[in-house]
Amino acid sequence: MDKFLTDVKKLRDSARKNMDKGSVTEGYKADVHQVLKVLNDVLATELVCVLRYKRHYYMAQGISSDSVKAEFLQHANEEQQHADWVAERITQLGGEPDFSPKTLTDRAHSEYVEGKTLVDMIKEDLVAERIAIQTYSEIIRWLGDGDPTTKILIEQINKVEEEHANDMLDLLTKMG
Repeated sequence: MDKFLTDVKKLRDSARKNMDKGSVTEGYKADVHQVLKVLNDVLATELVCVLRYKRHYYMAQGISSDSVKAEFLQHANEEQQHADWVAERITQLGGEPDFSPKTLTDRAHSEYVEGKTLVDMIKEDLVAERIAIQTYSEIIRWLGDGDPTTKILIEQINKVEEEHANDMLDLLTKMG
């Protein structure tokens, strides 16, 4: 490993000179405009997941629905937390989170599929989680070392998406 050397005077001068760039410093190696676009797509994906899980929560019926409803609600709340984290990161990078309902489903990677039966709902949620996992894994690889903070954020979200997929698969197995 090379010796850690930083010109502190240069660092301080640069920090003062570029204050208007917020957290985006010379050390930021990613294309911030492309990262903002990708993050707004992630935001749309998370919001569509919130809406789908909320619908499933309210529409779930049947003898097995109580435990499944609880899972749907928990996932909706966690997806909302992800959306909030992503929106915050977008603003940290100097962008604007896009909450426009007009373009939400077009920008989202997952789909808003309602499902008619409890099993259909679980399957649609599992498909959406698998799409999110694949997308977020690709984003993690794409970011590399260019934006470590966003990479860590997407890794944290992806970990929960994998848990959600496992939860949905477990429910499907229990439902037969």
